[in-house]
Amino acid sequence: MKDVLDEIVAYKRIEVERYKEALSERQIHADVEKILGDSLPSLKASLMSSDTGIIAEFKRRSPSKGWIKESGKADVIPLEYQHNGTSAISILTDEKYFGGNDSFIREARKSGVTIPVLYKNFVIDEYQLFQARLCGASAVLLIAACLPIAQCRSLVGVAHELGLEVLMEMHSEGELDYAGLEVDVCGINNRNLGTFVTDVNNSFMLSAKLPKDACKVSESGISKPETVSLLKRAGFNGFLIGENFMKTEKPGEALKQFISDVNACNLLG
Repeated sequence: MKDVLDEIVAYKRIEVERYKEALSERQIHADVEKILGDSLPSLKASLMSSDTGIIAEFKRRSPSKGWIKESGKADVIPLEYQHNGTSAISILTDEKYFGGNDSFIREARKSGVTIPVLYKNFVIDEYQLFQARLCGASAVLLIAACLPIAQCRSLVGVAHELGLEVLMEMHSEGELDYAGLEVDVCGINNRNLGTFVTDVNNSFMLSAKLPKDACKVSESGISKPETVSLLKRAGFNGFLIGENFMKTEKPGEALKQFISDVNACNLLG
């Protein structure tokens, strides 16, 4: 089977070089320096203090499903998520494979989004961390499957220097060493990014192997409130959910109902 992740990363390397040609590293560094004093909301703190820990995702497209909501507006849906109780928002910024753009975070912020925003992309170069900071993200996703551990350690350091928190995404037991890189949040992806096969049991299997005091997030394939309740009992603080809301006519209302159902499950559990 074709490895989708390899294809995405190969294209990302080309894409980043094009970005550098359009806006030099020196210039983006200077642009970011101007805003380094601005405070950013903490993803970790939001998840650790939340009863439900939902990270609602603005995701218009995926390589496996095609367009989920091509008409989805970044200045509408993220704000609806905020109004309906999400703990944080994840915004896909990869354009070719997920129909995203850095401008979506800017639009969300301009519309009134003040809660933590996760910059979700395939980060393989320090330059992208400056892009994340410049567009208004407060945290950035790093994916173990994309990065040698030494490079990942360096990226974590730069992210922190820029005031960004890091959600470190792991999928297999062999990647759990990445949890020791002084990251802010440990994520377990239930989706294999090579094949796009999804199994939420992956989170249950790996939860106990993460550091006990870590802020833990389960990502992908979560569609039932009962699953969130069970994952919470297994030690997870956050739950990244995108397609389940985005495929509905009104994602914000779908989120509101989901949170209500999660709360009901927690009371029963």
